[in-house]
Amino acid sequence: MADKTYNVLFVCTGNSARSILAEALMNDLGKEQGFRAFSAGSHPRGEVNAWALKTLADHRYPTDGFRSKSWEEFATADAPHLDFVFTVCDQAAGEVCPVWPGQPMTAHWGMPDPAAVEGSDEAIRKAFLDTFITMKRRIQLMLALPMASLDKMAIQREIKDIGTK
Repeated sequence: MADKTYNVLFVCTGNSARSILAEALMNDLGKEQGFRAFSAGSHPRGEVNAWALKTLADHRYPTDGFRSKSWEEFATADAPHLDFVFTVCDQAAGEVCPVWPGQPMTAHWGMPDPAAVEGSDEAIRKAFLDTFITMKRRIQLMLALPMASLDKMAIQREIKDIGTK
C-alpha cells in the first residue's frame, strides 16, 4: 500500500460518461499506489449515462455509487485536497474552473464524447469502449510514473504529455 494518498478529480461538462469512466478506472487501477479518484462536471446532467455503467459492468468494474455532480463540491474548504485535476472534454477545458484547494497539477486529457454518438447500439457501444480503452491507457501511463522520484515540474510535464496519447 502507498504511503501517500493522491486525490484525483476528472472533470467534464456533464459528468455522465467520460469522467465517470475515468473515476472508476483510477479508483481500481490506482488503489494500490494510493490514488483516490472523483469526478465532477461544470454543468452536471444529473444522472450517469447508462452506457457508461454498462461499459464498466462489461469489464467487471463496480457500478454502484456514481453520481453526476457539480465541480463546486470540490472547491469548498472541506473538500478533499486535490493533487491532480484532469479535464476530459474540450468544453470543460475552456471554461473558467473553480479555485481548487491545494493548487493541484492539471492537464487536459480530452477525448470525443461517447454520449454524443447517435446510431445503432453497436456504434454507441464502440464509442464507449474506445473511450474506456483510451482512458485506461492514459491512467496506466500515469500510474507508471515514478512519482516519488520526480519533481512537481517533471510530473506536470509528463501528465500533460499523456493527454496526447
